[in-house]
Amino acid sequence: MAFDGARKPLVAVDDLKMHFPIYGGLLRRRVGEVKAVDGISFEIMEGETLGLVGESGCGKSTVGRALLRLYELTGGTVKIDDYDIAHASPEELRKMRPTMQMIFQDPQASLNPRMTVADIIGEPLREHQKGSALEREDRVLELMDQVGLNRDFANRYPHEFSGGQRQRIGIARALALNPKFIVCDEPIAALDVSIQAQVVNLLEELQDRLGLTYLFISHDLSMVRHIADRVAVMYLGRIAELAPRDDLYAEPLHPYTQALLSAVPEPDPSLESKVERIILRGDVPSPSNPPKGCNFCTRCPLVMDICTKREPQFQEVRPGRFVACHLFENT
Repeated sequence: MAFDGARKPLVAVDDLKMHFPIYGGLLRRRVGEVKAVDGISFEIMEGETLGLVGESGCGKSTVGRALLRLYELTGGTVKIDDYDIAHASPEELRKMRPTMQMIFQDPQASLNPRMTVADIIGEPLREHQKGSALEREDRVLELMDQVGLNRDFANRYPHEFSGGQRQRIGIARALALNPKFIVCDEPIAALDVSIQAQVVNLLEELQDRLGLTYLFISHDLSMVRHIADRVAVMYLGRIAELAPRDDLYAEPLHPYTQALLSAVPEPDPSLESKVERIILRGDVPSPSNPPKGCNFCTRCPLVMDICTKREPQFQEVRPGRFVACHLFENT
């Protein structure tokens, strides 16, 4: 699943599963499980941005949290920088934390309202005992410079900032321990459109300067096209398609990817009238009771008999292009 022969994978995920129990009845017995992530595998190369897209509830954010083991994994393995995250003890995991960080979706909810900006950004440094108090203070100011925040605001509180500025505080906090890998969990979803581009440009600039590797989770396909090197498309807990960005947008292979991209607005009015929208019928099935066979078979416009009986293999059908669809199983 190599992205570039010269680079090695920084993140390697194999058969990742995240199932959440459902309890019911008078005795609160386990009656089922929500299969939020149901056996996915992929790699992220050093210095690469992998975009992870899909509609709400498909399991994107769960993947991001599982990679950093903010959840206990149901199954599978996750390796970051050759360290086994999935089976590490709490002490080992704590030592690995500086390597991997997260930028959260809602900057309002992810920042402590009772802490100043300097305290928020400096918290990882204190937690991992990096440097003296004076060195930590210098590092906080340096991080504020990196993300474009005025040093004079160091003693202000989160409520005194705009949404874009709050997200910059979250980015500075994520950078504090010099991580190699950052999960960006819809970092622009809660921001105004005019601010979104600024934050994405900042993330790209920091990546170039610091050699960062991103998993960029989003439902904004146009923004993913701007920032990602490769794109993985998720549907109901599984990856439907994984491909280099330009290939995926030019020629989507999976019927779900085709439908998803057909919904992206075309800014040119002369081209907009020629775009053929693929309308998917029905609702997304429940992840607690996914369909038998291909999980997209209940809504797929190209469904075949085999789709309802057997789950398609996620396989490489062209160089660097992976699809889970029976249409490509004999290619």
